[in-house]
Amino acid sequence: MGYRISRFILFLIFKVLFRIEVKGGEYVPKKGGFILACNHASYLDPPALGVGCPRIVSFMAKDELFSIPVLSGWLRAVEVLPVKRGSADISAVKSAMKHINSGKGLALFPEGTRQDPKATPVKALAGVGFLAAKLNVPVIPAFIKGTEKALPKGAKFIRPAKIRVYFGKEINIERGMPYQDIAQMIMANIRQLPC
Repeated sequence: MGYRISRFILFLIFKVLFRIEVKGGEYVPKKGGFILACNHASYLDPPALGVGCPRIVSFMAKDELFSIPVLSGWLRAVEVLPVKRGSADISAVKSAMKHINSGKGLALFPEGTRQDPKATPVKALAGVGFLAAKLNVPVIPAFIKGTEKALPKGAKFIRPAKIRVYFGKEINIERGMPYQDIAQMIMANIRQLPC
């Protein structure tokens, strides 16, 4: 099942179950490679972001998921890129750069893993800063609200909640900034969106 079919099915599910609402879609570039940087509070974030984004956007996922037979086939069909967590996965970085340079969008979660929105903000991972600095492509911030209620971290069942996806204006990346500083700046832009 390809990306467009998957997106259509997920759109129907998110519309019925979560009354998904999208704002700022016009900020997503109409063509060319780009990075979509988003907060991460729930397993529902990737599908919500995919449904909300007006362009096809790929994700990076832990490589363990690719060992699950049925799931693995679907992940490859929708162009999810595997990454080894907990190590400097150079091949994953190269795949991400090649993907973006080919004119496609790639969604990243600078926090690295799901975070409780009420907890103290964690340090953003420098990887998103590295890609933003090296690729010189638009970096679009996104913020998802409501997934932390629909499927909180640790929950086993989905709960009724309204989900909103916000997209913001392209982030101006200053050349020469340290990668960690770029990552923190990107994360700061993400957190300002729903205000």
